Amino acid sequence: MIPAVDREFDQGSRLEARELSPTQVANLALLGRVWGFAKYHHPVVVTSARNWDYELFRIAPLVLAAPDRSSAAAAMVTWLDALGAIPACRSCVTSPSGVQLAADNAWIEDAATLGPALSDRLKSMHRNRPSSQRYVSFVPNVGNPDFSIEERYATLASPDAGYRLLALFRFWNIIAYWFPYRDVMDEDWNAVLSEFIPVMMRPLTGDAYRLALIRLIGRIHDTHANIWSDLRVQPPTGSAEAPLILRFVENRLLVTGYTHPTLGPATGLRIGDEIQSIGGVPVTTLVDSLRPYYPASNEPTRLRDMARSLTRGAGPVALAGVGAAGAFSVSVNRQPLSTLDRSRALIRDLEGPTFRMLADSVAYLKLSSVVAASAASYIEQAQRARVLVIDIRNYPSDFMVFALGGLLVGSPAPFARFTVGDASNPGAFRWGPFASHTPRTPRFTGTVVILVDETTQSMAEYTAMAFRVAPGAIVVGSTTAGADGNVSRFPLPGNVEGMISGIGVFYPDGRPTQRIGIVPDLVVRPTVAGIRAGRDEVLEAGVSRALGRAFRLP
Repeated sequence: MIPAVDREFDQGSRLEARELSPTQVANLALLGRVWGFAKYHHPVVVTSARNWDYELFRIAPLVLAAPDRSSAAAAMVTWLDALGAIPACRSCVTSPSGVQLAADNAWIEDAATLGPALSDRLKSMHRNRPSSQRYVSFVPNVGNPDFSIEERYATLASPDAGYRLLALFRFWNIIAYWFPYRDVMDEDWNAVLSEFIPVMMRPLTGDAYRLALIRLIGRIHDTHANIWSDLRVQPPTGSAEAPLILRFVENRLLVTGYTHPTLGPATGLRIGDEIQSIGGVPVTTLVDSLRPYYPASNEPTRLRDMARSLTRGAGPVALAGVGAAGAFSVSVNRQPLSTLDRSRALIRDLEGPTFRMLADSVAYLKLSSVVAASAASYIEQAQRARVLVIDIRNYPSDFMVFALGGLLVGSPAPFARFTVGDASNPGAFRWGPFASHTPRTPRFTGTVVILVDETTQSMAEYTAMAFRVAPGAIVVGSTTAGADGNVSRFPLPGNVEGMISGIGVFYPDGRPTQRIGIVPDLVVRPTVAGIRAGRDEVLEAGVSRALGRAFRLP
C-alpha cells in the first residue's frame, strides 16, 4: 500500500551504480518507454497523486534482475496491474484532426517484442487514455508545454544512479511526446536511450552527471536546448577569458572585436588576426573535442557559441596564429567575465544610432536597440528612401513583429503557422492558426532588405519571417540559428533546469524553420579580407542587389 504522501525514496533511490550487461541495457530501455507511456496515458497515473518517479525506483530493481526480455516484460505487467484495472472510457478520446506530426505508437502493437500481455496492457491504456495530463500543462494563448509540476530534487547535488536514470527517462519521454521537432532531429531516439542508460548507471560525480546531460540534450539538435542552470560545467571551464570577440569566418577563428575597450587592444591582437592555437592546442582539435558539449540546431550556430568560450580558463593563455603582418605568438591575460562586455559577440549590426540614413536612397534600422512604439516614426523617416535595411544580426530589444510588420505590407499577409502538442494524444502535434499582418500606415513602399546570420535566433528568426512577406523583400546573409518557437523549461534531478523549443513554427505553406533557419534569398558571408578591411560585406551586397548597382558604406 503506497501512502498518500510517498516518502520512501526521499533519501535516495537505492539503485547502485554499476556496469550493465547488454540484456540489462535492453530491458531498462524498454522500461523507460513503458514508464513514459504510462506516465502520459494511464488513467490512474494521470488522475491520481501517485509519485510516478518513485514507481520507477520500485520496478527498476526487478527489471535489472530479469535474466531476459520476457522476464522483464512479465515484471512490468505485474507492476502495471498493481495500479488497478484500467476503467473503460465513457467518452473515449479520438485521434485528432489537422495533425502535422502524428504520435508514434506503433511499438505498443509489437507483441513479438513486448510479449502479448505487456502489449495488451499498453493498448488498453491507449484506448482508455484520459483527455488531460498531470505532468504537463500548456501555456495559455501560446500552447507550449509547461513541465513546472515535475520535481527537481534540489537537495541532490550529486544524484545517485536511480535519480540519474530518472533524469534520462524524464527527458527522453519529454522529447518523445512533447517536442514539436522530433521528426527533424536526424537521430534514432530509441538508440539514444540505449546509449545513455549505461552512461547514467556508471559512477558519476555531480559535474560529470551534468556534462552527460549536456551531451544527451545536444542530441535533439535544438539551439534553445541546454541545461541553462549549470553552464559552469560546459568546457572549457573558468571564470575568466581573453578580452576578445572571436568568430569563425571562412572556417578560420578571427579576432573581430574586443570585449574590453582598453584591455582588448592591449593584447596586441588586431581585427582580422587568425588564431590557430590556444594554449598550444590547435583550434581544430579544440573544436572537435568540444562539439558534443555545445548543443545547437546547426553547425554555424555551434561554432558561434564555441567561439565565445574557447579562451576561457584561469591565468594567462598562449595564443598563436597569423595576421596581416605575419605570424604571431602572444601570452594574453584572461580577464574576469564580470568585467567584460560579452554581449557584443552576439550583435553584428552597425554601431551607432538605431535608425539612420546610410545614403539619400538607403535607410537603416537595427533591431538591437529598437523601440516598438517608434515603429511609425522609423517608417516616416525612411519615406524618401528606395531601400530600407532591417538589420536582425542581433536579438531584437523589443517585439517588432506586428508593430513594424503591418507598415511593410499593402494587404493582409500571413507569414507563419504554428503547431502545438495535444494533451489527449501525447506525441501528436496539431496545426494551429496562422500569424498574419494587417496593413497599417504609414507604409514603406520601397525594397526591404533583411540582414541575418547565425546570431539571428528565436524571436529574431520569427521577426525575419514576418518582414520577408513585404512585397519584394530580400533576405540577405547566411544560416540563422534554426531555433524558432516559444521555449519550454523542464527540471531534472539535482536542481537542473533546461529548455527546449516548445511549439513548432513553420511558413504558411508548411515549410519548416527548425535547424534550417531562415533561408536567405541572397547568401552572403563575411570574408577574412572583408573583416580585415573593416567592411560589412553582407549589408553592402544586400543594398547593391536592391539598388541594382554597387554600394559601399562610407
